[in-house]
Amino acid sequence: MELFHPKRDIPFMRFARSTIYVSIFFIVASIVLLATKGLNLGVDFTGGTVMEVSYPHPADVAGIRATLGKAGYPEVSVQNFGTSRDVLVRLPVKAGVTSAQLSEKVLLVLKQADASVLLKRVEFVGPQVGNELFADGALALLVVSIGIALYLALRFEWRFAVGAIFATAHDIFIVLGAFSLFQWEFSLTVLAAVLAIMGYSVNDTVVVFDRIRENFKKTRSDNVAAIMDNAKTATLSRTIITSGTTQLMVLSMLFLGGEVLYGFALALTIGIVVGTYSSVLVASPIVMWLGVSREDFIKKAVKPESGAMV
Repeated sequence: MELFHPKRDIPFMRFARSTIYVSIFFIVASIVLLATKGLNLGVDFTGGTVMEVSYPHPADVAGIRATLGKAGYPEVSVQNFGTSRDVLVRLPVKAGVTSAQLSEKVLLVLKQADASVLLKRVEFVGPQVGNELFADGALALLVVSIGIALYLALRFEWRFAVGAIFATAHDIFIVLGAFSLFQWEFSLTVLAAVLAIMGYSVNDTVVVFDRIRENFKKTRSDNVAAIMDNAKTATLSRTIITSGTTQLMVLSMLFLGGEVLYGFALALTIGIVVGTYSSVLVASPIVMWLGVSREDFIKKAVKPESGAMV
């Protein structure tokens, strides 16, 4: 299925220098934001109190959130848990207040709004556990990156691995930079979205790389830029269809999924846009500038050894 079929190749590589400069600017800006403002880490990473409450009727999550906000808990996270009657309330650590005291105050506020609410459990997530989760998440990103580089180096060529890693790092830094700039909460679900973005970006990049490799094998041209332009033009329709349909699904989660899926969907929304951009306009120029050529994919004929014939 194709949305369109251009008669001529689109000269993407003509703008390669400009797109790389734009990418470097956003990467540097994101790193500066992360170094100065940091991420607004959620309770999963910073520690806090987790309460599970139950109602005899479907709970009004938005109403509970508004009630606690008016009572002086604006940073509270409220979401359904399991059924529509069960609610999970997450509260950040408050100086000078123990987890037990905090849960009692919150339960009192909830009972004033609805006396039928029942407390099912209270848990305290310590800062040490949060730090371990953050460290494990960073390790997961590193391991995935190494795995991607090895896979692409084996399937294609080491220059393609470098280009893909740069493009993937570009996507991750921009997403994290956006969360740092606007101080959106960074939770475990957002971390899961970041890992998903890495996989999505690499998948899109591999499709373009695969067509570039095919072009190198079937053409005798030495014009690397023209070969890459042809590959990108040929896969452009597929890229738009895939990214567009995925984005429609993610946007439905963003606007209709509620607070539970908001951070996850928001990260994916940004990641799909920048991932599509990097797959087409960032990864390939890096590969070209590293000196990839047709000879890298053509097996050289083995010359027979000279010797006396019997």
